[in-house]
Amino acid sequence: MQDKYSEKILRVNLTEKKIETHSLSEDITRKYIGGSGLAAKILYEETFPNIDPLGEDNLLIFMAGPFTGTPVPCGRHSVVAKSPLTGIWGEASVGGYWGKELKRTGYGGIVIKGSSEEPVYLYIDNGEIEIRGAGYLWGKDNYEVDQVLKEEIGKDIVVSSIGPAGEKLIRISGIFTDGKDSRAAARCGLGAVAGSKKLKAVVVRGSKKPKVFYEEKLKKSLKEIIPSMREIPKRLKNLGTANLVIPCEQIGDFPIKNWREGEWDKAERISGEEMAETILLGHYHCAGCPIGCGRKVKISEGPYAGVEGAGPEYETLGLMGGSCLVDNLEAIAKANELCNRYGIDTIEVGGAIAFAMEAYERGLIKKEDAGGVSLRWGNPEALIEMIHQIGEGKGLGKLLGEGVARASQKIGGLALEFAIHSKGLAFPAHDPRAYNSIALGYATSNRGACHLQGFTHVFERGLTSPELGYSKVQEPFGQVGKGEFVAKLQNLMCLFDSLAICKFTLFGGVSVSNLLDWLNFITGWNMSLEEFMKAGERIFNLKRLYNVNCGVSRKDDTLPFRILTHKRGKGGAANNLPPLGRMLGEYYEYRKWNEYGIPSNEKLNDLEIKIK
Repeated sequence: MQDKYSEKILRVNLTEKKIETHSLSEDITRKYIGGSGLAAKILYEETFPNIDPLGEDNLLIFMAGPFTGTPVPCGRHSVVAKSPLTGIWGEASVGGYWGKELKRTGYGGIVIKGSSEEPVYLYIDNGEIEIRGAGYLWGKDNYEVDQVLKEEIGKDIVVSSIGPAGEKLIRISGIFTDGKDSRAAARCGLGAVAGSKKLKAVVVRGSKKPKVFYEEKLKKSLKEIIPSMREIPKRLKNLGTANLVIPCEQIGDFPIKNWREGEWDKAERISGEEMAETILLGHYHCAGCPIGCGRKVKISEGPYAGVEGAGPEYETLGLMGGSCLVDNLEAIAKANELCNRYGIDTIEVGGAIAFAMEAYERGLIKKEDAGGVSLRWGNPEALIEMIHQIGEGKGLGKLLGEGVARASQKIGGLALEFAIHSKGLAFPAHDPRAYNSIALGYATSNRGACHLQGFTHVFERGLTSPELGYSKVQEPFGQVGKGEFVAKLQNLMCLFDSLAICKFTLFGGVSVSNLLDWLNFITGWNMSLEEFMKAGERIFNLKRLYNVNCGVSRKDDTLPFRILTHKRGKGGAANNLPPLGRMLGEYYEYRKWNEYGIPSNEKLNDLEIKIK
């Protein structure tokens, strides 16, 4: 009989240069699973809501999950801290190979506190753990850091690092891994948290195999599902997430001209099909993934020659392309590479530049404010130049690097009307007027506007989940029942982010029962479906309670007026406006939150969450 499942985490205090190892009890892991669930428990219990996100009391938490590093495909990890961009719960999920390699060191997570006086990186090689000087890496971009450290230590290490933007504490900076294949924990400004701690990188290398309690049962189950995971999402494999550009534009789900328009006749110029015919070099996989949605691109000629590495994802194409009306695919590929090198979030960058272009159109920003750049719609040179300014924290870019919400407040006046964000986080490239569930999901997502924290729209365009009570595809423009629907899917997505598995596996036929079986096979537990789903609900509510302590309530569960009141008049969702108030009331009632959006004591007691 094997030992019970347990998870070891590293605790690093950069102020005191102290490293400790802690084992988590089975009771805690059963309740919070791993990934962002465990990180939520730690951040909630060990920090005060009024801490400075860029102060040494903030925690920077890297957390893998039970699935990461095992034969279960598409393992991921989460990065969590109080967000310097939004001032509330900050979370970013990322694929690639770093999480798998962390688990191979024997650790499931790292909790980093304090701050170093000088630049450092954390080195973890199985049982060898060191805080090493990183002064010679400071100022280098993410591609350079990866290259230098691999030349110095060995090509078998995996590096997670910040670029110059994180060093400069730019609030839309992220934490990047896998070098030129560039997977990013980009949302919520967590790169600035690492920068405030003078933490340039976390380097991992391991050789330990994560324990699986019932290995043969797991292999048998995976053998049955892997073929469908290879076959079903062929469009995703062949064209990457860029395959969504044309269909999303057709149904009114694509951001166009800072969310003002309903259709764009140039979408095909930046589509996955166009990428495949022009600049596509190949594709790459995250650890254990049978799909391989990552795009490798190369540009050999013209003004953007020299680009080689990770190609732009759908979100990047939507925000830098459609929202800015830039129809030059090579320019967007260059912009994407710059963001990866500087270490900044392409969603926030695209949203900020589209906002700046509208402010320029309306006379709120002048050419001289932008350093002589003409911020006209569709100008690829403006896109590139503003990314340089944002990444370097210079000129207008310094303001835009604070995020859309802060930039609009600084400019003032009419700018507040077209700053498209929720809770300070810029919209990803899905329009809530195309799916009422996304409207409710953006308004209630714990980190701010996020389609992935509910992932509801995929159940309104093809997928079903009988285990959650949805045997039929849901109606995108429907109203009744959306509150319960969104809440259930948010709970499930908390489990995905805690198990640490990619949500694209849903397209390959992975069900809730599959997830539960795999968890039980790995841990040796006998968890029921009820206990499993309750863990997801517990995790979502704990994140909400963290936000409540930061001042979040009903007043914050809203969307920009443009989204709630502006009918675009054309396109696939020409006249739909999401009935947020009605859906929100139903949502609160189902969650057993009060009219202010605060979880009731009854609900918290039921979920065994202690109020601080």
